[in-house]
Order: sequence, then C-alpha cells, then structure tokens
Amino acid sequence: MSKRVLVTGGAGFLGSHLCDYLLHRGATVFCLDDFSSAGQEHIKPLRRHARFQLLQQDVAAPLELSVEEVYNLACPASPVHYQRDPIGTTRTCVLGALNMLRLAQKQGAKILQASTSEVYGDPKEHPQSERYWGHVNPIGPRSCYTEGKRCAESLFYDYRRQHGVAIRVARLFNCYGPRMQADDGRVISNFIMAALRGEPLLVHGDGQQTRSFCYVDDMVDGLVRCMEAPGAGSAPVNLGNPEEVSMQALAEQVLLLTGSSSRIQSEPALEDDPRQRQPTIKRADEQLNWQPTTSLEQGLAKTISYFSQRY
Repeated sequence: MSKRVLVTGGAGFLGSHLCDYLLHRGATVFCLDDFSSAGQEHIKPLRRHARFQLLQQDVAAPLELSVEEVYNLACPASPVHYQRDPIGTTRTCVLGALNMLRLAQKQGAKILQASTSEVYGDPKEHPQSERYWGHVNPIGPRSCYTEGKRCAESLFYDYRRQHGVAIRVARLFNCYGPRMQADDGRVISNFIMAALRGEPLLVHGDGQQTRSFCYVDDMVDGLVRCMEAPGAGSAPVNLGNPEEVSMQALAEQVLLLTGSSSRIQSEPALEDDPRQRQPTIKRADEQLNWQPTTSLEQGLAKTISYFSQRY
C-alpha cells in the first residue's frame, strides 16, 4: 500500500514540484490549496493520476484525513503576495500550522513545516546558522510573514514537547526555478521577465545586498530527506545553496545569460530589506546527507528557458 501524504499549498510553485516528486516515488498524494495565490495550472497534469487527489480549501479550516505524512507549505512566499493581505498571511501561517499539527497529532503522522530564512530577519550573524535567533522587526511590512513563520515554528516545537508529535522544521532560503509566477515579485522572476521584455532590471539600494538561491529540484530533495531522516525533528535545518550573490551581480548574470540589451536601473532601497542572506548547511549535510548540486548559472539557464518558452 502506498504512503498517504498531504501537501498543503500543493498547487504552488514549490508544492507542485513536491507533489510530482512524491507521486513518482509511489506515494498517494493529497494536494490541499485554496488557490488564493496560485492557480491550477501546475497540477492539471497530476489530476489525471490515480494516486493524486485535490482538496480545495483553506489550510486553517478543519480537515479530517487519514495520512502518514504532512508537508505544510501553504503560505504566499513572495513579498508582493504576502504583503497584499498581511492579516491573511499571519492567519495562514499560524492557524494553518495549528490546524495541521492537530491533524498530525490525531493521525500519528509526521509533519514538516516549510519555514523560511526570513526568521533570521536582517541578520547580524553571517552566514546564518540554525543556532542564530535572528534580528527581526516585529511591526514592519514584512512582519506578517516573518513573525507568522516564527510563531509557526514555536507551535511545532511545543507540539513536539507537549504531545510528542513527530515534527520537522526546514528553513528554506530563496528557492527558484520553473513554475515561478512571472509577476510574483521575487527578484529572479523580476529580473528574467524584465530582461526578456527589454525593460530595465530594477536594483534597489546600492545593489550589494546578497541572497543565496537554491534550485527547486535541490530544495524538493532536501525537504523529502528532512521528512525521512531519523532524528531530524530535534532542531530546525537550513535548506539552501550557500553560493552567495549580490543583487547587482545577479542582474548582470541574468543579462549575460539572456543576451538582453536591457539596462540595470537603481531604485530606492526597500524597507526592512535584509542586507545579507547565506545559510550554513552543515546540519543538513550531517543529518540529511544533503547538499545542493545545481549551480546558480545552471539553475538560471533552466529558469530562463522556462520563461522564454512561455512569455
């Protein structure tokens, strides 16, 4: 009998890739999504699969379902989407986590929280290890997502301590790849679409703020390893590519790979925009035997190919 797995936010960019992966490994996959920040395009091919079932509902609504594993990915992940309805974002993060933890407790299921590097805020520690508690503005425009994810982590560990739920917490650093939305506001999709359209690539501030980008195939592999590794629930695990790049250098690389004649245009700095993001992944290496294998250049080339064929 195949393993029964629930993926919340399963119709989104990362969630749909995870659903694909789990189906190919023989699981029965329940995809829960309310389509508030994603359409059904990515899961249309999956709906013909005998081991795939779509559950169209809010992650914070009560759910009765027999499952062995829960991947809680439900939440808009791009600033454009999560700032559009900040109260809704906090509600999804907190009540969604609480609802899924209750389900996992009742079913005796393992549950993984897709957390985020945003829990580190604008970090004073660089690179960021899981031991770092963060430097976070609790009342800024990004707080709905940052504090929502931090609260979700707190709930996960309280359910582990109080109820013995088998949890996993993975802190994801900037995932990218095919199936990203063209207008989702993430920097890689912004830069690629601008380059393909011949429009300026907008770099905020001095352009020296950095990020570390992990290709989606590597991220999905890390999530599954995190779920399956014995003892992985004792502490959060960073999942990301430690290859650090500035926004200026990223814009230049996108222009080079697209062959675009677009120019780079400086814009005012964004409020609460972190200066540095780079994960230490020693814990993932030791506990999960995981390291990303896709370089930024390779991943960008695949992502550019996807966008160029669609737009």
